[in-house]
Amino acid sequence: MTPEELSDVVVATVANAVAAGTLNLPSESLPSEGRIERPKNRDHGDWATSIAMTLAKPAGMPPRSVAEVIAPRLAEYPGIASVDIAGPGFINIRLDAAAAGVLAADIVSAGDDYGRGDTLAGQRVNVEFISANPTGPLHLGHTRWAAVGDAIARVLEAAGAETTREFYVNDRGVQMDKFGASIMAAAHGRPVPEDGYHGAYILDLAADIRAAHPEFLELPDDEQLVAFREAGYLSQLQQQKNVLDLFRTHFDVWASERALHESGAVERGLDTLRGEGHVFDLDGAVWLRTTDFDDDKDRVLVKADGDYTYFASDTAYYVDKRARGFDINIYLLGADHHGYVNRLRAVSACAGDDRDLNVEVLIGQMVKMVKNGEEVRLSKRAGTLLLLEDLVDEVGVDAARYTLIRYPVDSPLTLDLDLMIKRTNDNPVFYVQYAHARISSVLRSADELGIDWRAAGLDPSVLTDERESALLGALAGFPGVLATAAELREPHRVARYLEDLATAYHRFYDNCRVLPRGDEPVESLHIARLWLCAATRQVIANGLALCGVEAPVRM
Repeated sequence: MTPEELSDVVVATVANAVAAGTLNLPSESLPSEGRIERPKNRDHGDWATSIAMTLAKPAGMPPRSVAEVIAPRLAEYPGIASVDIAGPGFINIRLDAAAAGVLAADIVSAGDDYGRGDTLAGQRVNVEFISANPTGPLHLGHTRWAAVGDAIARVLEAAGAETTREFYVNDRGVQMDKFGASIMAAAHGRPVPEDGYHGAYILDLAADIRAAHPEFLELPDDEQLVAFREAGYLSQLQQQKNVLDLFRTHFDVWASERALHESGAVERGLDTLRGEGHVFDLDGAVWLRTTDFDDDKDRVLVKADGDYTYFASDTAYYVDKRARGFDINIYLLGADHHGYVNRLRAVSACAGDDRDLNVEVLIGQMVKMVKNGEEVRLSKRAGTLLLLEDLVDEVGVDAARYTLIRYPVDSPLTLDLDLMIKRTNDNPVFYVQYAHARISSVLRSADELGIDWRAAGLDPSVLTDERESALLGALAGFPGVLATAAELREPHRVARYLEDLATAYHRFYDNCRVLPRGDEPVESLHIARLWLCAATRQVIANGLALCGVEAPVRM
């Protein structure tokens, strides 16, 4: 019995008590879900519900009195072994072995779909999780968002949301000209301007472009700068795409700031904001009155000289997303963008939207790398920055993605490169992947012994060992973990859950013999434990997929 099924049982039990007249509850107060959770102490039962606490006020009864009405009715339900009341009205529920064990077959049957739900069904979500200049390689800060943003999108999809991954290309403005000037100088063998872009990658770009387009060197300086800028732009953007593909991070939309201006989207955004009454003119400039919605100052959209500000692009980009039909627009920004939280929320409100619903801004803290106990500060390629490919070269995609995902993004992160490549249980990604590989080995051995556990069918009533019960309980918790991770935009919950699940499996396997020894006959318990192994492998695979991490069958 899954937590969702048990929740339905609790709801039905309350409805039956109301219909029988033993619980006086207004129809509008009938619960829609049973508030099922794991008790902190497993000795108290498999599951607990606080439904009595919720119903006490509308029922006009103490919580414990409500629990005393509900508990006996719950105890009569098939599959529930016992029910008891704790404290002021918590109801602890223990399932019989058969009701708990059938979950293993349900998971194997559901396969890749186990854990997925519909809590966010009907919502269209845009997740913008890398906003970068196409003027250089993606650095370590981008790397955190490349992993976490993609994982957020994956858990949102698993919860039923229609999700679009979006990369915002900052391809307009003075930085692009500095980029072009840097490449042009390098192509002529001159020093890169002091305020330009430095690093070996600029020399590489210049050499490649010069070889492909020697005619650029003969152009007038202003045309030459544009030619080198545009060629460098296309080359560097493609390099970013290639690295992200390597990192298993794929975007549905590559949104261009330049295209916003060229398409008229900036003007349309300004018209939308003006129509909502929050645009005003002052000192020859056009302003957005964001102070109406908790911003610390009003923002200039169009300067007195007629040029649009970068903030005008931001506002137009938000309005454009809403025009494309996205209900929720999630922005993942770096630690130096705290000021954007209220700013973007204010833009949403100025556009006539609900700033608590239509826009979310997540701020990620800094990442640093440590090797041999010392911080790694420089990249060979970029000079002053550590790059995404630096991390992948050191530890591989799986270790990099998993480690970046398993921590909350609002806390600074130190990556211990030595730990991330260890093939020991101290390394979390190895620990989880090893559990999957270990189970795969067990199931291969069963095949070699000629044990067709699928055809034999599952007798769940034999799974009575406390380690089996603990493992089943952990498996049952996966849909709830996934739903919470999606609702809170916290994929690290999935990674930490996988580590707990791996621990529960290793304890089970170390204490419960799965395969028969020698000439020992194959018993129903062996079969049931193979089903339990297969179910665990499936959940680990599903969880790792949400992290964009491979589930190896051999290690």
